[in-house]
Amino acid sequence: MNNTIKLAVASALLAAASSANAGIMIPAGDWTLDIGGVVNAYYTSTRQSGDFTNLSGSVLGGSNTGDVKTSSNITTGLLPNYLSVSGKTRQNDLDVGFTISINPGASTTNSGIQSANQENRQAFVTFGDASWGSIKLGKDLGIYASDAILNDMTLLGVGSGAGILAGNTTTLGRIGTGFMYADWKSQIAYSSPNWNGFSFTAGVTQSWNATGANFTDGSSVTPGASAFGSATNTQRGGSEPAFEGKASYAWAGDFAGKVWVSGISQNLEGLSTGVAGVTTSDRANAWDIGATVNVAGFGLTGYYGQGEGTGTTVLFRDGYDGSGKARDSDDWYVQATYTLPGVGTKLGASYGESTLEGNGATDALGDSEYSNTMWTLGAYHPLTKHLNLVAEYSDVKTEIGSAEGKSKTVSLGAILFF
Repeated sequence: MNNTIKLAVASALLAAASSANAGIMIPAGDWTLDIGGVVNAYYTSTRQSGDFTNLSGSVLGGSNTGDVKTSSNITTGLLPNYLSVSGKTRQNDLDVGFTISINPGASTTNSGIQSANQENRQAFVTFGDASWGSIKLGKDLGIYASDAILNDMTLLGVGSGAGILAGNTTTLGRIGTGFMYADWKSQIAYSSPNWNGFSFTAGVTQSWNATGANFTDGSSVTPGASAFGSATNTQRGGSEPAFEGKASYAWAGDFAGKVWVSGISQNLEGLSTGVAGVTTSDRANAWDIGATVNVAGFGLTGYYGQGEGTGTTVLFRDGYDGSGKARDSDDWYVQATYTLPGVGTKLGASYGESTLEGNGATDALGDSEYSNTMWTLGAYHPLTKHLNLVAEYSDVKTEIGSAEGKSKTVSLGAILFF
């Protein structure tokens, strides 16, 4: 199946899942249609504790909200449920294709009430030729940090966010605890041919606004006060789009692997400064580097990313302090897996961290650092060629200054590819 989520399946470190990389093929005149997708659901139990008094700022490490310490949910994991239709044809010496997908959630919010949690993550057209590459126009996975999520073992599981995102289309996996979310973006991108394992992609994507999260902390600041003030804006990139690109080299054999680098740059206009009527502008930039290798059933992945003004968890969230000054950020994770011979069960362990500088006088906690860390243990068993059973345990900790929140999630479920 020629679309990004199928690439994600192939990159998700489960041999059984990656073998199911084609859906239902249907010849239709000049076209070949491919219908495929994913269905998954998990039972999750999350135990929360800590100093934070609510979850309004997506405090991944949990909170101390009332008497709610443990929450149980049945929800989708990091991958959404999706149904995708792709088509390809050869016309006028061009390979032409399209992909459209719908992504419904697996949760309900109350008796008889279906959550409004359907997304449409992909709608794009491609055209090109093996001799010179291809061009993509439309909505698809972003370019920067895309390989970080495609190599995350929790792609086929839950990771973090099971407690705070119940009822949404997905959980967070390792997003915000090791890498920035590539997200689904409107874009125009060029991808090169594959030159003996080397390829690159470069494009422009829809520019986004700077946003802020209102964390509250019951021990260090007055409950309800902002513990991590952030500048926001409403002018996006002004007259410019965002610029993104990546390059990679992959090799096969008994010692197979891939290395990659990617980057993003976007102008941000009209950033608030905390002074009435006064705004500022700045260019936010980020880059990353990663590698993954596989030999004799063992897999090892390492990743590091660094940003200035790009924020944490999702792009441009809390990237600037309350005075409009850019914050530095770092993301990294390491991951080791082993596939049991004969049974195909993949066992994995990973640890990652995302940190953000707290560099503004308007921050209630002063020059403090915001960080999310998570370690995960997982088992992914191919019950059939297309159906996988998943068990995970994730331990997340959020720190803002002296305040700390923790969440521990156990998840059990299954994911089906077709």
